[in-house]
Amino acid sequence: MLTKNAIIDEAIRLGFEDVGFTTAETFAAQREYLQNHQEEYGWTEKVGLGLINGTDPRVVMPAAKSIIVLMEGYFREAFPLKLESHFGRFYLDDDRVTKDGLALRIKAFRDFLRKDGIDSKVPFSLPHRSAAARAGMGTMGKNALFYSGRAARKSSWVLPLTVVVDREFEPDPPAGGIECPAWCRNVCIAACPTKAIKGNGAIDPRLCVSFMTYYGKEITPREWREPMGLYVYGCDRCQNVCPRNIPWFSCERPVNARAAAKEKDFDLRALLHMDAAYFQKRIWPHMFYLSSTNLWKWKMNVARAMGNSQDDSYLPDLIRAWDENGDARTRGMIAWAIGRIGGGRARAALNRFLVGSEGAVREEIQAALDEVDAAGKTR
Repeated sequence: MLTKNAIIDEAIRLGFEDVGFTTAETFAAQREYLQNHQEEYGWTEKVGLGLINGTDPRVVMPAAKSIIVLMEGYFREAFPLKLESHFGRFYLDDDRVTKDGLALRIKAFRDFLRKDGIDSKVPFSLPHRSAAARAGMGTMGKNALFYSGRAARKSSWVLPLTVVVDREFEPDPPAGGIECPAWCRNVCIAACPTKAIKGNGAIDPRLCVSFMTYYGKEITPREWREPMGLYVYGCDRCQNVCPRNIPWFSCERPVNARAAAKEKDFDLRALLHMDAAYFQKRIWPHMFYLSSTNLWKWKMNVARAMGNSQDDSYLPDLIRAWDENGDARTRGMIAWAIGRIGGGRARAALNRFLVGSEGAVREEIQAALDEVDAAGKTR
């Protein structure tokens, strides 16, 4: 019969950085929090995430007796700077669709358990951070992220994975709580451009840049466009400024070959002009929260990033994209981006777009023209 030590040895052999054990008891505090904060989290039920049910491991597996938590580091290798500038690092080597990396190691671990008669489930809806804390593997940050106590130099560049099993193992002593240094001065809260981080481990996910890049259904509200910066999909700002992550940033690391190989596919110009076939083959397998029916949102996000870059070399692509796209949300953001870059060529393009435009799109064009004219007066 497998022992905890044998399971730990196998997990480490498979490349996981840490292992913890906890009970299959309900995560009562997490359930209560979700139920009391439906204003912020009610949308998760509507999109099928099932977070409330996920607080009870026995809903996932009626025979559940223990939870094995595997700690995966997702920033062990360096990513090309251009990719890091526009995409959250978590997504740059994500194989949940291709299943040719982490998924194979999880499968190998479950096969190892199965050979000893242990059945398992790996549910996405289980509160994995709470499980890791209950397994004594680390603590939380004010930004609501989990910080490892042993892996990745105690940084937040980790992903706890929960494996629910039908065999009981002695649980590890729990940890938890928030262990941000007192001298930090809440840099993650200050750095969050959309004020999503509330402190004390609480966030409003609806205001998170990551949420807005893939879950929003309308054109990004004007007040958030500039704060969202250059991110097209995801966000790492609170992790980038965190003093608890400095030791991990100081490490030298090899370049992630998988990410480097797809750098050209994720060039902003390529994304702005892509069709459904390009998206389905080259983009969706790696960043899949948006389907091919939401190309407008990808292009809207790219246009916003181009505008915030202040790089006038993007103007020809933005002007071309206006003619390629009929979606009002994409066109509205293109107009905003052109206005933000500014200059004579931008003014000429916007005046052309104004002809025949109406409604919200016309308002965006006029606002962009006003910005170009105001910038011209200050030069």
